[in-house]
Amino acid sequence: MQQKEAGEDGVVVVVGAGIAGLAVALGLHRKGVNCTVLESSPELRASGFAFAVWRNALQALDALGVGDKIRKLHLHIQELHVISSVTGELAQRTDLTVQRKRGPNEMRCVRRDWLLRALEEKLPKGTIRYSSKIVAIEEDGNAKIVHLADGTILRAKVLIGCDGVNSVVAKWLGLAKPAYAGRVATRGLAHYPDGHGLDPTFKMFFGHGFRAGVIPCNDTDVYWFFTRSTSEHDDNGIDESAAKTKQSVLEKLRSTKIPTKVTEIVERSELSGDALAAPLRFRPPLSLALAGISKGNVCVAGDALHPMTPDLGQGGCAALEDAVALARCLGDAILGGGGGGEGESERIEAGLREYARIRRWRSVELVGTAYVVGFVQQSSNAVIGFLRDKLLAGVLAGKLLKMADYDCGTL
Repeated sequence: MQQKEAGEDGVVVVVGAGIAGLAVALGLHRKGVNCTVLESSPELRASGFAFAVWRNALQALDALGVGDKIRKLHLHIQELHVISSVTGELAQRTDLTVQRKRGPNEMRCVRRDWLLRALEEKLPKGTIRYSSKIVAIEEDGNAKIVHLADGTILRAKVLIGCDGVNSVVAKWLGLAKPAYAGRVATRGLAHYPDGHGLDPTFKMFFGHGFRAGVIPCNDTDVYWFFTRSTSEHDDNGIDESAAKTKQSVLEKLRSTKIPTKVTEIVERSELSGDALAAPLRFRPPLSLALAGISKGNVCVAGDALHPMTPDLGQGGCAALEDAVALARCLGDAILGGGGGGEGESERIEAGLREYARIRRWRSVELVGTAYVVGFVQQSSNAVIGFLRDKLLAGVLAGKLLKMADYDCGTL
C-alpha cells in the first residue's frame, strides 16, 4: 500500500476541485497558506454549462483576483424580463444595473468551464491532485487521517469538504441528507459562431408547472435552463436519453406562448449527460440552522454546505462567498501565530467556528428563499398563478436583487 505522510503537522486538505474547492484553495494561496486539493476525477470537471453570477459573487471573484478576467469574457446583463408562458405577457421588467444599498447591481452569465480554468490557472502547479477519491476519514489527535481509494494516506491538519451535494465530509460531520425538491432541471448551452444577436437580457418564463430561461453569456454562447415539477420519479433523477430529454423540453415549450427563438436555442444545443433531467435537492433550512458546519478542524463549503434549488441563481455565488470568508478566517488563524507553533490547533478551531457563524444564517436565508421562490414561480395552482402574474412578479424579481446585495468582505 502506498502511503504518504505530509509532514508531522499535516497539510490543509480541500476535498473537491469544483467552484468552491478551487476558490477556497486560491483564497488560501493568496493569504499565504498552502493546501492540497483532492479531486476524484482524472481531470478538471469543466462541465455544467453556465450559471448566473451576481454582484455578490463578482465581489468575491475580485477578492480572489479573477473578477476582471471574468468580466471581460462575459456580457453585462442589463435587464430581467419575467414573462408568463400561459399568456405570453410581460409580467415584470427589472433593471439589473439598479443602485442598491451597497452599490449598483451587476449580473453576468458565466461559463462554468471558463471560471474553473481561471481559478486553476492562479494556483501553484501541483496544488490539485487528480484521481484522488476519499474512502475514509479517521481521527488521530488533532489531525484527520484521509484514506484515498489508491491506498494513499494523507495527514490533514485541516479538512475542508467542497465535495458537492453528496459530500463525504458533510456526512462525516453529521449534516442532514439533502431533500428532494420534487423538481428536475435540464440545462444547455447553444453556440452561435456568427453571433446570436440577442440583447443582454435575462428572459425568464413561468407557468404550466415549469420555469425556463435564456441568458446570453457572451456574443456567441447562450445558456438555457428548464425546470419542472414531477411526482413520477424519486431523487435519483429520470432515466432518459439526451434526445428524449431534449424532445420533452421542446414539446413543453411549443405548447405554450413562449417565443420561437427560445425553442430555437434549445434545438441548437447538443445535450450530453450533464444536461439530462437532474433532481433538484436542498438542505432543509431548519436542519442547516442547527447543523454542525464545523467540528474541530473540519468544515464544509459550497454545495456540501448549502445545496439549494436554482431559483435565485445563488448556488455558485454562495460558494464563492463561502470561499472568501473561509480563506480569511482560516488564513488569519493559521498565520496569527506566525504559522504553526503552540496554540495553532486552537486557533484553527476558533477560525472555523467564526466561519460557521458568518455563513450559517446567510445559507439558511438563501436556501429557504430559493425554495419558496421556486414554488411560487412553478406552481400550476390557478390562485397562485393569478397572484404571481398580477402581484408577485415584482416581489420575486426584487428577491433576486436583494439576495445579491451582500458583502462577503475581502481576504
